Amino acid sequence: MTDATRPDQQLARRHRKVAVWCAAVVAGMVGAAYASVPLYRMLCELTSFDGTPQRASAPSDIVLDQTMTIRFDANTAPGFAWTFEPAQRTVDVRIGETTLAFYRATNTSDRAVTGTSTFNVFPEQAAVFFNKLECFCFKEQTLEPGQSIDLPVSFFVDPQIVHDKNAGGTTHITLSYTFYPVVSKPGLAEKPANSTPATPRAVPGDGRAG
Repeated sequence: MTDATRPDQQLARRHRKVAVWCAAVVAGMVGAAYASVPLYRMLCELTSFDGTPQRASAPSDIVLDQTMTIRFDANTAPGFAWTFEPAQRTVDVRIGETTLAFYRATNTSDRAVTGTSTFNVFPEQAAVFFNKLECFCFKEQTLEPGQSIDLPVSFFVDPQIVHDKNAGGTTHITLSYTFYPVVSKPGLAEKPANSTPATPRAVPGDGRAG
C-alpha cells in the first residue's frame, strides 16, 4: 500500500512546485508591467531611443528664417478613463524659436485618476534636435472626476538640424504622447530642471485657462 501511494505523493509535490513557480512568474510579470512605462521613458530620455526628444535647460540663441511644421498627436492606453487631445493639430514654427503648445485632458470617470505619459518624435532622426524646455510629461498628472485641464509643452527645434545629413531635409515633425494610468500610489514627482526660457510664442487659440 505504501509503495502504491508513493508515486502519487511525489507527483502531488511536483505539481505544488510547478504551481508555486507559475505564481512567482505571474507576479514578476505584473510587477514588470507596472514598472515598464517609467523605466522605458527613463531609457529613452537618456539615449533619444525610439524618437524620444531632448530636454533643454535654456532656449536657443539662434532663430532661423526657415520654418518647420509641427504636428501634435495624442493617445491613451486601452481602458484609461481620460480623453486626451491636442488643442491644435499643427503649427508652423521658425527653427530655433521657442513655442508654447497645449494638450487637453479630461477625466471621464467618477474617481480621481493619476496618469503618466510617454512621448516620442517622428521621424526618429529628428528627435535629437527636438528640445523641450517645459512639459506636462515631466511629472504625473492627477485629475478629479470630470475635471479638464490644459497641459502645456514649451519646445524649440535645434537649428543644427539643418546641417545634419540624416535630418537636414526634415520639413515635418510629429510630437506624440500616450498617457498611461499610474497603478501604484503616486509619490513625489520629479520636477523639471529650473529654467526660465525666453517668452515663448503661444500657438494661436491655445491660451485657455486650465
